[in-house]
Amino acid sequence: MGDDLDSLLRAARVWDPEVTELPPFDPETAPGDPLELFTGWFAEAVAAGEREPHTVSLATSGADGLPDVRIVMLHGADADGFSFATHSGSRKGTQLAARPYAALVLYWPLRGRQVRVRGPVTAAPPEEAAADLRVRSTGALAAALTGRQSRPLGSAGELAEASAAAWERAAREPDTRAPTWTLYRLRPDEVEFFQGDARRRHVRLVYRRTEDGGWEQGLLWP
Repeated sequence: MGDDLDSLLRAARVWDPEVTELPPFDPETAPGDPLELFTGWFAEAVAAGEREPHTVSLATSGADGLPDVRIVMLHGADADGFSFATHSGSRKGTQLAARPYAALVLYWPLRGRQVRVRGPVTAAPPEEAAADLRVRSTGALAAALTGRQSRPLGSAGELAEASAAAWERAAREPDTRAPTWTLYRLRPDEVEFFQGDARRRHVRLVYRRTEDGGWEQGLLWP
């Protein structure tokens, strides 16, 4: 089994030229605000055909200091920060309550690009979470209404029963609220843009927030 895995790993290609284009990136032309560059890169990821460009890895740590990471959906990015949502009682919700600081990374392999973000996290007002949930799909509302995220599950049947009831309610009451559903915002202290290069001369441009709320830029060795 180990040999099979090793063979698969060695055969896997990084930035397959048949599907990946590694565009040049001159950091000297980067805008002064990382949000502007992020918006441009996100649009280019969509245009390149990335299947789920809004998927983002969210890293948190709890009161014990141990790290945790999972994939969530990016709900927005603006002057207030990068937004995502979850239940306040979930593992990530309780970790953020204990240590309200997190890191995000988005990876767009068709462009050989990563964006890494770190900063403090705050919960948006409940009405903003409700408004965010209202514009999403019936399935998203049903999942939020099912609740109990990260708690022990007795059986698949128990989940099926709770999910069916939640779907029925979501379809019947599309404006209903999920009390523990919380919209979080990460206000970045640091944003790094990584552009891959075929000769491994990767470009890493980092923005760091200054004391006056502006941004300073710098380069990192790949």
